Amino acid sequence: MKLSQLLSGLQVIGSLADDPEITGITADSRKVSAGTLFVAMPSERTNTLDYIEDAAAKGAVAVLVSERAGVAMAADHGVTPVLLPNIEWSFNASVGLVCREFFGDPTLNMRVIGITGTNGKTTTAWMMRQALSELGRNVAYLGTLGIHYGDIHRELSNTTPFPVELWTLLAEIRDAGCTDLVMEASSHALEQKRLWGVRFDAGIFTNLTQDHLDFHGSMEAYSHAKKKLFTEYAEASEKNFVGAINGSDPIGRSWLGTLPETTISFGPSATFEVRPRTVTVDRIVATLGKEQFEVGVGGLFNVENLNAAGAGLSALGYSEAQIVQALTKITPVPGRFEAVSNSHGIGVLVDYAHTPDALEKVLSSARALKPKRLIVVFGCGGDRDRTKRPKMAGVTCEFADFSVVTSDNPRTEDPVAILDDITQGFKFGRPHTVIVDRREAIHYAINMAKPGEIVVIAGKGHENYQIIGHTKHPMDDRLIAAEALASPRGGTFEP
Repeated sequence: MKLSQLLSGLQVIGSLADDPEITGITADSRKVSAGTLFVAMPSERTNTLDYIEDAAAKGAVAVLVSERAGVAMAADHGVTPVLLPNIEWSFNASVGLVCREFFGDPTLNMRVIGITGTNGKTTTAWMMRQALSELGRNVAYLGTLGIHYGDIHRELSNTTPFPVELWTLLAEIRDAGCTDLVMEASSHALEQKRLWGVRFDAGIFTNLTQDHLDFHGSMEAYSHAKKKLFTEYAEASEKNFVGAINGSDPIGRSWLGTLPETTISFGPSATFEVRPRTVTVDRIVATLGKEQFEVGVGGLFNVENLNAAGAGLSALGYSEAQIVQALTKITPVPGRFEAVSNSHGIGVLVDYAHTPDALEKVLSSARALKPKRLIVVFGCGGDRDRTKRPKMAGVTCEFADFSVVTSDNPRTEDPVAILDDITQGFKFGRPHTVIVDRREAIHYAINMAKPGEIVVIAGKGHENYQIIGHTKHPMDDRLIAAEALASPRGGTFEP
């Protein structure tokens, strides 16, 4: 395909020096081969223009750049430069449209369901994938848990990838025969236009609580970024987009009736409602309309996720009978209210909850199971919103009997400083301890637990690593919990 064809309809600064044939697109100079269009993606960590020389040496014939310095560098190495404006993330949007054209628009004939919100995105998306599979669809999932389709599973560096990686994946799953894609749409990706060009059929909004204020700056800006899925992206999809909005969430409720696209609401007293009858640690008995059904997931907060997934199916046109049929086949999501089995009579739950709202939902669900005592292990990630740290402690004061504060992913911050921020939120006299080493903290909590008590290990869920600096070190809360449960229990740790 000619370069000019890929750029058709886009705003290009200056004129093309040449119009080469493009045989591939990549933003990774290591993957360049003859005929490749190299994309020098703007980056806070590195100057991607420095890779133009390497890309040219490997056969790149053109390069997309967002700054004028890249034009001269490309020309100096015999590569056709294309300068695209980068106002309010427009470079990302343009790259997305270029990729869409090159890959033949994988989302045109594939149903795409986008899920956004602070909490519940991963669980809702996973449930949707399982449900649609039960309904006979060939479904792919893309989000926090990586990319899944058929027997393929790979981790991703971002919940929602940047444009070149995203469209490469979209083409891959289309070519694998997938009929549907359920994907998480993070607020960063929506704001940064990483998803621009994707033709969404439906969108689901789960909820909105404090998170990512280090990036968005305010809750209003954070909310506005989420809403874009149902306004800008919905309109640009050029499909009969239908939105499913959590009517029990204050932000979602305020959106209802204001969105330009068709919407349905879900939750208590809403258009769509799954009503719980029995909730245990590992199952939910519920009703939808006149139908009663049982699902193999537990926890009260999962009722909201079932509502979101069911409403998403309704938005796609499925009947109540089909939705009930599909939801009964749902199984737990890795690292979400995931029980670690043992013979000690202790409930051990691993969950990804890493915001105040998510932690509250998990702990309140665990508390609803009426344990003799509820113990929680938690921390906060480094290089992220500091204002939520004491709020996390405040949540544990309300719901947990004892808290073990430990490291999450400290990244480039001092772990001790992070824990100091957290402990500012403990009310006077509330029992807790601080243990920097996460493995030691998990062992401590499990060893102090007695039969009939529950230990919730929150924050990392499915993650099998801990980020210290910029390096991922092997660490899996589920394996550490099993290790602690298998160790001799002498009741050594008693606060």
